[in-house]
Amino acid sequence: MNPTPATTLDKRVASLDDAVQAMAETRDFGKHTKLRRVLEALRRVLLLPGGPAAVQARAQAIEEAGVFLGTDWATPEILVPALVGPGLRSENGDTVVIEATSELRMLAVARGDFAHPTLSAEDARQFLSQVLAMNLELLFTPPSEAERVRQGRTAQLIRDLFRHVADEVGYDTVLDEVVDEIWRILRQRPIQVDQVQSLITRIAIYRGDPDVALGAGSGQGLDRLITSLFGTTEACREDPGVDVFRSRLEAMDTGGLQSEATGFARAMHDTGLVSPYHAELLRFLRHESDYLLGEALGLSETGRNCLLRYRDLVHRLIEVAVHPQTAQAIYGLALLLDRGILYEPPVVPALWRQLALELAPAARERLVTVFGDRPRPEARLAAGVLSMLGLPLGVGQGDNPTCQSARALSMWAYNDPDYLLQIVAWAARDDEVIMHFEGQPISSKDSGAGLAATPPADLDPVSLLVVPHLDRIYAEMGRRCVDRPGDPHRWVNPEFHGWWTARGFRINVDVATGQLIDLDDFYRHFHASYHPYFNGGQPLIHPQPAGVAVTDSAARYVGWHAITILRVGPDPQDVMRVYFFNPNNDSGQDWGDGVVVSTAGNGERFGEASLPFDQFASRLYIFHVDPLERGQPEKVPAEAIEEIIGYVERSWGADRLPAGSMQAAKNPADG
Repeated sequence: MNPTPATTLDKRVASLDDAVQAMAETRDFGKHTKLRRVLEALRRVLLLPGGPAAVQARAQAIEEAGVFLGTDWATPEILVPALVGPGLRSENGDTVVIEATSELRMLAVARGDFAHPTLSAEDARQFLSQVLAMNLELLFTPPSEAERVRQGRTAQLIRDLFRHVADEVGYDTVLDEVVDEIWRILRQRPIQVDQVQSLITRIAIYRGDPDVALGAGSGQGLDRLITSLFGTTEACREDPGVDVFRSRLEAMDTGGLQSEATGFARAMHDTGLVSPYHAELLRFLRHESDYLLGEALGLSETGRNCLLRYRDLVHRLIEVAVHPQTAQAIYGLALLLDRGILYEPPVVPALWRQLALELAPAARERLVTVFGDRPRPEARLAAGVLSMLGLPLGVGQGDNPTCQSARALSMWAYNDPDYLLQIVAWAARDDEVIMHFEGQPISSKDSGAGLAATPPADLDPVSLLVVPHLDRIYAEMGRRCVDRPGDPHRWVNPEFHGWWTARGFRINVDVATGQLIDLDDFYRHFHASYHPYFNGGQPLIHPQPAGVAVTDSAARYVGWHAITILRVGPDPQDVMRVYFFNPNNDSGQDWGDGVVVSTAGNGERFGEASLPFDQFASRLYIFHVDPLERGQPEKVPAEAIEEIIGYVERSWGADRLPAGSMQAAKNPADG
């Protein structure tokens, strides 16, 4: 019988207490011999739910035992809030644990649980407020690619720590910045919004506390977020519960229902969030009026036509997939209808098949384990399908090295929705996906391990079932190319992603040495293939897979990453930009040397990331081209190429240039 999390925490806390006691009983000159045991015990406790609270409760004993002795943390009154973030992001695990423990000590002081001799409760609270404001992303965004690579499980430990600190200290001093950050995330329209909803809920509870006086600045932006979930319209203004709301709907006339429908639709399209009350309204209107149903979905003319043309299917999708627990699927349904993809002949019968699908026991178990059994797993998966087809650029890879698989799902939902539905049917019904590589079948059941060491659990319902199969198939395709010269993506990408992936292939890294090669030729052909001034003004027809060298905010190389080039065009300021899909959950990343990825304000559509053409090119290492569409590489100005190479030299290419130091041979592999 497996121990419960509470039992595990109790055992680890007991080990921590023993280690702290042993250090406390040791003289100062010998305390360093006990430090390793204490730090390891702290790390093991902090990794568990409830761990930060347990360490906070022992903060005084930990300090008095001498854990901080001989370090800057020994004098908390002189610590600098701006240095906390770098400490928590350190690649040194001991530094992270000591920094986290120091924050929990500050929290114990701020809460009055620890009367510190050199630090007042007010100063400790002020310190923590500044730390929260400077590290907002740690409150609710998943770990970035850089953090996952550098820190592993510690990246999640840090987030759990910050949520605990925020819940204890309160959000009043950082509320405006937190609200701005929530809106920044929501403008990217992610499929998974559980973390954002959780944060909004916590803020709403906090704001409702009569003992808390929030500043006037938090205002309308926060109100819109809270009401979008809990009090969207007149009938649910005071958050009365679904049953009361339903009884109010039953007593309404057509005008009242119209007001409810338009109110919910406006809030949904404004925020990208959907209230559980909205789901109850849709289930009610299904029996009342298709016109009001269209109003409640906020449909365009295309969407309304799809609703009326495929009325029976839409009604059945609502009946099966839309429940208060799966309310976000409503936004997916609305955008799916507005996309007009039901007019593609295979999509409607494929959706009917989805609704009738019998799940394999393994698929059912995975969905229940992650999402619970209400609604039933078939409904949960159908809701996930609606979200993915409506928000193909909202797919995220979670905290997993599976960017290739997430990119494939996004690309199919965007470009080939009936193929996506076929893959989902295979994975969910058969617990097996079969794809072909150069004419030979590859079964996910017969393939070896993929890139993910354990089955991902922090994904949307479709990704949860499909990604493990795709991950194994992608890895197997790579293994079949192991004896071929060069980068395996030359052959894998077209077979894995689809026929529209161009067969021409360019790479600027020598796979055998890791050195940069043929930069001038590489960037000239990238211009000639994608830049409208050098490719005859030809817009990109199909999304194309590409690989980038991800760098951190100091422009240091982190790893290879799979993205999708969606389009290239001038932004509102007439700056030529590359608009792309990044499966890394939050696309707004600082890649250093002034290369900051934008997600809004520069002509981006929901879910797109963008960079100026030269900055994007400077992080690119592979792309696909149509070899029959040559463009005009010779017309690209030399200074444009030099500017790009300058960015490369100052970042991930610093030690990869022929004149620089030799990099250990490493095979570039996206993810």
